[in-house]
Amino acid sequence: MSSYADRLKALREQLKADRLDGFVVPLTDEHMSEYVGSYAQRLAWLTGFEGSAGSAVVLPEEAAIFVDGRYTLQVRAQVSASEWSYQSVPETSITDWLKEHAPEGARIGYDPWLHSRDWVKKAGEALAARGASLVAVKRNPIDAVWDGRPEASKAHLIVHSEQHAGKSAAEKRTEIADWLTRQGADAAVLSALDSIAWAFNVRGADVARTPVALAYALVHSDGTADLFVAAEKVGADVRQHLGNGVRLHERSQFEPALARLAGKTVAVDPERAVAAIFEALDKAGARIVAVRDPTVLPKAIKNPAEIAGHKAAQERDGAAIARFLKWVESEAPGGEVDELTASDRLEALRKENPELRDLSFDTISGAGPNGAIVHYRSSAKTNRKLEPGSLYLVDSGGQYVDGTTDITRTVPIGEPTQEMRDRFTRVLKGHIAVATALFPKGTRGSQLDSFARRPLWEAGLDYAHGTGHGVGSFLSVHEGPQRIAPVGSSQSGGDEPLRAGMILSNEPGYYKSGEYGIRIENLVLVVDKQVAGAEKEMLGFETLTHAPIERRLVVREMLSAEELDWLDAYHAGVLEKIGPRLEGEDRAWLEAACARL
Repeated sequence: MSSYADRLKALREQLKADRLDGFVVPLTDEHMSEYVGSYAQRLAWLTGFEGSAGSAVVLPEEAAIFVDGRYTLQVRAQVSASEWSYQSVPETSITDWLKEHAPEGARIGYDPWLHSRDWVKKAGEALAARGASLVAVKRNPIDAVWDGRPEASKAHLIVHSEQHAGKSAAEKRTEIADWLTRQGADAAVLSALDSIAWAFNVRGADVARTPVALAYALVHSDGTADLFVAAEKVGADVRQHLGNGVRLHERSQFEPALARLAGKTVAVDPERAVAAIFEALDKAGARIVAVRDPTVLPKAIKNPAEIAGHKAAQERDGAAIARFLKWVESEAPGGEVDELTASDRLEALRKENPELRDLSFDTISGAGPNGAIVHYRSSAKTNRKLEPGSLYLVDSGGQYVDGTTDITRTVPIGEPTQEMRDRFTRVLKGHIAVATALFPKGTRGSQLDSFARRPLWEAGLDYAHGTGHGVGSFLSVHEGPQRIAPVGSSQSGGDEPLRAGMILSNEPGYYKSGEYGIRIENLVLVVDKQVAGAEKEMLGFETLTHAPIERRLVVREMLSAEELDWLDAYHAGVLEKIGPRLEGEDRAWLEAACARL
């Protein structure tokens, strides 16, 4: 179809044919994934929105798209205001909006393979209050009108070695079986793709930038498992790796397998399993235990092998970043470097590492005002040059066989303004406050979030995203359950207590719409801390990322003696870790970039 308006019109015609008065369009797949394969990019196909979080509702006479503060600018740039109204989350939810806008008596469709059970319950109640109803569809109406919809990936699974995993898949299944016994359950449903990848020590290439494979799994209390994945994706090496304890089935056989669990007690995660799974188990007569996926916490708490691998990946990644920052500093002031050229250059430098498997997300390469779009994605249409007098924000990462990286740096092109330096220094102060935080065991990330914001708050400023997210081990760059974000925000997650071994980002920022963006992001590891005279067991952070923080943007006088000491020590560590990987002019540049303030 030639335009997004045509697509919206076609969907409305399909809804009419399906006797529906509306339809809800989430940006997810049947695994509740954050990043989805091209076949599941229904929201982008319908609206043009290319962000990684959002949803929409289509009614006969109006349509709305829902995004959080990270995408406020992006959604307006990509989605037509004449066709769609922009709704801000969490201030407005889909259920609240439907309660106000759904026609009385309307039948609002939803795909039960794309929504959680809790969402279905709340939305159904909201519509009932208006005399309307929520209707499960057997076929997604977008799929019916999407000409040329891509097929699901057929990429092969790959074995994730025990050397990098730190524990065999058989050991992990045994631990899940022990957990099931404690829960009084016969089996656990694993439907989140990263959970399956972690539990079976496999990786895939079915989702861009995230090394997972499209699959479902049932793990049983005897330690055996059923893995549902297309047979064409499983080679002899993977079959041998999985062994006799794992029975293989076609992915299409997952729903029929649920129907055979009659009389069984089945553990299902209400946050990670879609409503259709609960409905199938209910219909089968299984007893459902709604509890968190048993892999979530072990996956988040990295073992020694995973930590060692991550640190090795960070050193390689840091050397590539340093070479890139030197290149930007020398080439960009000439006025010929643009966002796409820069991101291509960074990717090429990372690819010099044979351990790199992919990027961990599409590089955010934002020059000037584009840097103020938190999850900006450069294109031929939006591409800007890195102009003198501006700031350049680059947020990027790599998927290495032994670790996943994520780093943001902000670079002045030419001479920065005093305001830019003030804002950058406030962001840096917040970054240091998180990096140096000491806190008792049991502390939630939400309790640390204000550490990062205080220097901005003191000037009446803030940023509209969380301060930190969990990171996987050659898995998803956004991994729960840990977060550093305000309670009640759209990114707050489960407000999980932080535990030693968890990896998170530390990324406060500041964004001036239409002018520039600033973010400083390192990854940190939660570690035990010894505090003299402490009456509680204490935790803190070890910074894992090794790359210079832009000294030209720092207002030295705004930093305390302790903050200056931290910055100098950080740069000394950067030079020690990645200096041996650089030579000649690159090494000389790094030494200057890491000089004491």
